[in-house]
Amino acid sequence: MATVAKADYYEVLGVSREATEQELKSAYRKQALKYHPDRNPGDHAAEEKFKEASEAYQVLCDADKRAAYDRYGHAGVNGPAAGGPFGGGFSGAVDLGDIFGDLFGEMFGGGGQARGNGRTRVHRGDDLRVDLTINFEDAIFGHETEVRLRRLEACETCHGSGSASGRGPVTCQQCQGRGQIRYQQGFFSVARTCSACGGAGSVVVDPCTTCRGETRVSRELKLNVKVPKGVEDGTRIRYSEEGDAGRSGGPKGDLYVVLSIRAHDVFEREGNDLKCVVPISFPQAALGADIEIDGIDGPVSLKVPEGTQSSRELRVRGRGVPMLNGKGNGDLLITVVVQVPKKLSKVQRELMRQLEDSLKVENKPAAPSFMDKMKDLFS
Repeated sequence: MATVAKADYYEVLGVSREATEQELKSAYRKQALKYHPDRNPGDHAAEEKFKEASEAYQVLCDADKRAAYDRYGHAGVNGPAAGGPFGGGFSGAVDLGDIFGDLFGEMFGGGGQARGNGRTRVHRGDDLRVDLTINFEDAIFGHETEVRLRRLEACETCHGSGSASGRGPVTCQQCQGRGQIRYQQGFFSVARTCSACGGAGSVVVDPCTTCRGETRVSRELKLNVKVPKGVEDGTRIRYSEEGDAGRSGGPKGDLYVVLSIRAHDVFEREGNDLKCVVPISFPQAALGADIEIDGIDGPVSLKVPEGTQSSRELRVRGRGVPMLNGKGNGDLLITVVVQVPKKLSKVQRELMRQLEDSLKVENKPAAPSFMDKMKDLFS
């Protein structure tokens, strides 16, 4: 009966004969994920390809076996020399966890847990988020307020140990503190998270009556929050170690206060600049004027130049929003709009007619750019 020739190990993995260890590992990972029996149930061809790839990787990832294979071919690792210095053949016991890490563990229900070391594991607490809505002025001048939040804190009854006696967790007997249980399934082994300890490697045998062995309890509390000057909508303020307490004495998480700013009736914000619209009379626009308006931080003196057109923007430097880093302020941008009176007295009407006669304005359609500005202004 003719013997079927075995495929070249390098061709099986799809790499060159000069492939590095990392290239071999990457190539095997792709082959194993593609042909693994759990992903191809009942497909014997895929199972054979998986075995073939595992055999190829086990040989080529071992420097001595690879050297023997490069020199003698399959005979160097599976032939008579198998019992020699390069021997052993293919055992089929490739450590898949070393190749795939957390991804392969999750594929088989391992949950990505790290291996235990027999000691109680500590876990950092979760970060928390609190949404805070503040007034427009509070964002500009700064604000201090109180927020309510619910977070997990170390149990005071057991001092965070989780046990009534205070001795804390003991080594899990099912996994012997490793956090995982390894199963041999034919030619490969799979590690699963220990169901008794949930991967922690330890269990509480006498749970605390207050926290029921969880080491933490939920509490509602108040926290003082300081909003700095110049914050914007969506700003996140981080409070270190004000989040949930960690399990089994682990470090606390952080708290993030996310700001939402209410709109203002008069002012709008654009970066660190403030914008508003101020009506002026026709004489003020034509002759120019010095007027005073209400700014966000007090009275503002504004000089309206002679011949100012409606919708012109005037800038007052330094009267905008404080920079968040404390270096100066933005500007106040004022759009002036010429206000037309709705009713005129007899004398005013006559004066306006005289003015009209003297000006002799030639009425022509306004340029599109001007109309666009007016639409933007009043939209």
